[in-house]
Amino acid sequence: MNETALTVHQTARPHGFPTAEHFAFVESALPEPVVGTALVENLYWSVDPYHREMMDEVPGGFGLHAPLEGRTIGRVIASRTPRLAEGETVFHRQGWRTHAVVTPEEVRQLPRFGGVPPTAYLGILGGTGLTAYVGLTRIARLQEGEDLFVSAAAGGVGTATGRFARLLGAGRLVGSAGSAAKAGHLTREVGYDAVFDYHDGPAADLLGKVAPDGIDVFVDNVGGEQLAAAVGAMREFGRIVRIGTISQYNTPDAPPPRFDYADIVEKSLRMEGFLVSNHRDVQEELYEFAVPHLQSGRLALDETVVDGFEHIVDAFLAMLRGANTGKIIVRDRMESPKELTVAE
Repeated sequence: MNETALTVHQTARPHGFPTAEHFAFVESALPEPVVGTALVENLYWSVDPYHREMMDEVPGGFGLHAPLEGRTIGRVIASRTPRLAEGETVFHRQGWRTHAVVTPEEVRQLPRFGGVPPTAYLGILGGTGLTAYVGLTRIARLQEGEDLFVSAAAGGVGTATGRFARLLGAGRLVGSAGSAAKAGHLTREVGYDAVFDYHDGPAADLLGKVAPDGIDVFVDNVGGEQLAAAVGAMREFGRIVRIGTISQYNTPDAPPPRFDYADIVEKSLRMEGFLVSNHRDVQEELYEFAVPHLQSGRLALDETVVDGFEHIVDAFLAMLRGANTGKIIVRDRMESPKELTVAE
């Protein structure tokens, strides 16, 4: 067991794109559990786009010079509660640190499904997959044969959305990504029919080429120009699922998207956003849906894994730059004999 703990603090509010200088690694003595708690050694950490929004001065956001929080998986190494046994693997939200003291109410004991790796519980079976599943089944209410457009399709939610949509019987599946390499991965491996690189021209023109007959559902991770393009491409009774606004996280002064608001009425469109935290009751349903497909090999994991907690800030900044394909996860070095890095 390590004798000290490391924690990541945010030291300043970024205006625009954050840098490594906005964070600090703080070393401290290993925390000790009190009665009713347990000490968890964290092993896998999730860095997510919403962390960027929490870096700003917003309600519920990160405090300055205080430990950051996020989804993580760890192992109980010392317990002073009979409800958490030493050696047990748990999920909790005190991430961005090597160790955390938790109560039983603050953790979720992970189920053990044969053939399912731990990283899946932060990706396809975690908040990322739950976001995609809720977006398709609860918000869009996807029907078999309907055509979808997914922005940021190569990210964690985008790849999960594509794979789930295929399993749910979607029709034509198109997406946007940040490079030709990502577009190739999505069409070869994930099941997308066509993907455009959003750097190649106006979003409305690019979407029109890959979906000339329009779309029924738009799963929006980006906002901005691509949201405006999707409104124009929607068919009657189309649904827009608002998940995130990556295009504006680092450009706070950017103007909002402009589209013909009459389309919302004339096409009888519905636009709805949601927070996955309000749909945790769907977690068991996600397991029932996804786990058999994972075990059979019909559902694959799209992951970029970075080894070493000391690289968690680098992994987060790389994710914001779009350097990852699929869900990006940081893994403790002792969990793998091989070091992986994020490609620029």
